[in-house]
Amino acid sequence: MAGAAHCSLQAKRLLLDPKFEGYKLSLEPLACYQLGLDAAVAEVQLRDDQYTLDHMRAFGMYNYLHLDSWYQDNVYYVDQFGRVMNLSVTLDTALQKPREVFRLPSDLTACDNRLCASIHFSSPTQVTLSDGTGRLYLIKSGKRGNNASEKWEIVFNEELGSPFIVAHSVSFVKSDTHSLAVLLLRVEKDELDTKGSGFHITLEWVTIAEISKEGVHKYEIIKRRALQGKSVPHYAAIEQSGDGLMIVSHKPFKFMEDENDKLEENDDTKVLNEKKDPLYYWQQTEDDVTVTVHLPQDITKDDIKVRFSPDNICVTLRDQPPLMEGKLYSSVDHESCTWIIKENRSLEISLIKKNEGSRWPELIVGDTRGEFIMDPSQCSKIAESLMHLTSEVMNPNPEKEKPPCNAQELEECDAFLEDGASLCRFDGDTLKVTHIINLGSNQYLFSVVVNPREMPCFCLRHDVDALLWQPHSDQPENMWEHIATFNALGYVQASKQDKKFMACAPDYSYAALCECLRRVFIYRQPTPLATVLYNRKEGRQVGQVAKQLVATLESNDPILGFQATNERLFVLTTKTLFLIKVNSGN
Repeated sequence: MAGAAHCSLQAKRLLLDPKFEGYKLSLEPLACYQLGLDAAVAEVQLRDDQYTLDHMRAFGMYNYLHLDSWYQDNVYYVDQFGRVMNLSVTLDTALQKPREVFRLPSDLTACDNRLCASIHFSSPTQVTLSDGTGRLYLIKSGKRGNNASEKWEIVFNEELGSPFIVAHSVSFVKSDTHSLAVLLLRVEKDELDTKGSGFHITLEWVTIAEISKEGVHKYEIIKRRALQGKSVPHYAAIEQSGDGLMIVSHKPFKFMEDENDKLEENDDTKVLNEKKDPLYYWQQTEDDVTVTVHLPQDITKDDIKVRFSPDNICVTLRDQPPLMEGKLYSSVDHESCTWIIKENRSLEISLIKKNEGSRWPELIVGDTRGEFIMDPSQCSKIAESLMHLTSEVMNPNPEKEKPPCNAQELEECDAFLEDGASLCRFDGDTLKVTHIINLGSNQYLFSVVVNPREMPCFCLRHDVDALLWQPHSDQPENMWEHIATFNALGYVQASKQDKKFMACAPDYSYAALCECLRRVFIYRQPTPLATVLYNRKEGRQVGQVAKQLVATLESNDPILGFQATNERLFVLTTKTLFLIKVNSGN
């Protein structure tokens, strides 16, 4: 990754609300409709040999309900008879039973090591489908969600090795040739891994093109490439042009090439995996940042050069290459910045923040060689300031300043497993990483398709908020755009220990999460009040309020699928499909 550009995600200040006061529990009734299924969902239980956390993330927490983003309120699932069932909603009060649109040709029960069947909608008329046994289908569907014209026809099907699930697919035209790129995910046994889980994750990038031979048009595989990593990616998507790939993962992925490259790759990996001490340590308060660098014994004060500018820092020792150099996360008052040599042979640098009160997630943009040390007093102060953001009960007493937040302390519900997560962009031609972002503690939450002609968006936690990012592969200067914010959702979701799925409306009007059983939580964006409401403590008028709603499903079956549209939430259990009306249509 030496040639990769180290980038950072730039949040739009206008989309942040520092004065957000929390969600108010609303008791307004939610219309909930339920449809009994003719046959149970084709749920595949984890086998005894699928015991790792990666197996659970990839297959145990699989979303069996598939949303067709090309058509409004159109969902699909596969039942135990191998039938692809569709529900298309136009009117809640006139719901019809899910209907069969396709039946998998193979007998699913005949394969002992099969995975769950998976579906992805590549275009308004094409679908990629896996039966979970290792066979990939390309379907020509016609216009979907319409009883009259929807007819699924197989135009390509081929056995591609061990079982996989379809992670993503795109349809594009290049040089007058129609092509599809499909991303397949496998968790495979790794005989060489004796210290880890004993498994590795493979992402296979398959390109299928329509080829004309003697006047006959048929689809054939023209390229197969594989990436390998040690953790299931949170997010993996192919660019709409088919030229690149973006992955959010806890551990890095690399393309697998020929044997010579593999030997070089192994040497590089050994070097990377050798545990190195941090180059520097840094702490911060609301006003300043303190950086500590341990110095070699023979370095004197005259050997040190520290250069400050409003947005950059450069530290050099003697005539060597810069020890630290790069763009600071935020601006500093460079004329007030200082440095001294401490008695313990360390260099201490003090940076004065220009924007007081802001918290820096990193010191130098893209530099992962330092380690952040948080003061225990800061932890308790943050916990105290966040306790008011959500509550399971209404707060009828406006005098009460900060109602409790579910009894969890910040330190418990804020513990991230994904501290080392990164976002990488791979080039399809060179197979190299072109851009990398160290996500640090920006925990991945969920992904959503806002516009089916763009890449899926991903939602990350930033402090207490959840920020939605839209990738733009065709805009190098604005490759990841901050398009929406769900206030305090990052903190709120952390307190839901039984959560299974998260989603949001494509128009950002609400976010939602469900637990493993029965309960669904909905968090609306702040909306203007119809009546005048005053905050008595601060003596000011409150113009808008954000509501939290809770729906309880009349089912004891586990939730297997969860999808959100602008108007509705779809919740799939083993034998029932629930529709929760969240917003009324225009």
